[in-house]
Amino acid sequence: MQGTCKQLLHILIVTVGFYITSFAQVTLSEVKSMSKNADLIITGKVTKQSSGWNENKTKIYTQANIQVDEYIKGNGQGSIVVSYLGGEVGDIGEVYSHMPKFEDQEEVLVFLKKDEKSTGYKVFNGEDGKINLIVDPKTGEKVTSSNIPVSSLKAQIKSYLND
Repeated sequence: MQGTCKQLLHILIVTVGFYITSFAQVTLSEVKSMSKNADLIITGKVTKQSSGWNENKTKIYTQANIQVDEYIKGNGQGSIVVSYLGGEVGDIGEVYSHMPKFEDQEEVLVFLKKDEKSTGYKVFNGEDGKINLIVDPKTGEKVTSSNIPVSSLKAQIKSYLND
């Protein structure tokens, strides 16, 4: 019985490892595409957000101000305004699938495209273009929510930009 359990556990570990590796490869492919096609790539902290209706009052948009820590691609100074569909105005809230959602004081790495309708930016490639950054409690190092060190991710992005 123990031998069978060990074999099943081994199969489970190999299978899970395969899917994680496959997912990581797809993610790296997306990161490569986003790196090459984004206008700006930054890291920073969301300092405030505000939501409002569009001109026709048919959709709600939210503007997130991000205090930039680093420009990985492009340049500028200070903060960036990022607009995205969804948010709350009064008692009315709208949520859109595949749209990024920001939280106040959240640290992020974001792939951005210039917004043709304003002076701000939009997240490139929807929710995939926004990566949450956290501090690993064990190492104290900044990592993504998938536990990839931010320093490694930034190095990978820079290598894509130099290709």
